Amino acid sequence: MNILETLRQPWHWSISGLLIGLTVPILLILGNKVFGISSSLRHICAACVPANINFFKYDWKKEAWNLFFVAGIILGGFIGNSLLSNPNDIVINPQTQQELAALGIHNFSGLLPTDLFNFENLFTLKGFIFIILGGFLVGFGTRWAGGCTSGHAISGLSNLQIPSLIATICFMVGGFVMTWLILPFLLTL
Repeated sequence: MNILETLRQPWHWSISGLLIGLTVPILLILGNKVFGISSSLRHICAACVPANINFFKYDWKKEAWNLFFVAGIILGGFIGNSLLSNPNDIVINPQTQQELAALGIHNFSGLLPTDLFNFENLFTLKGFIFIILGGFLVGFGTRWAGGCTSGHAISGLSNLQIPSLIATICFMVGGFVMTWLILPFLLTL
């Protein structure tokens, strides 16, 4: 088996966990930088929108490394999808498939349930709730919490920050409430 075939095979989750976990101390040691993705949108807006808004009035060039980091994530995702994607179907646990089928979710494109996320659904009440309202709530929650799940759960917790612990607990509770209480109701719409 050549190296490209080895890279295309599914890897154990602990490998990516280890690599993400090592990113935090490397960023801290090499440049006193904090891992997080959501702040990059603010940097892009500060660089591209010359508006007179106090939130965007800061020296975004000091945080330009974050934009290169995000560009690397995008480039890595493109390379991974085009050159390293596994041609085999993604295996989803049979019990999970049964539970999703009971909720009316049968079709997947990779890990994405196409019964919910497709262009035709965008113009339905269900699609509006899942795609538009859901996207808004993710963005609003990120801004309200002062960072995204990666910033709080990976960087904040590793730096022993109490606000990150509270935010991560709230992310988890919100995910459980959505999955077990709200999602089954929304799928009946």
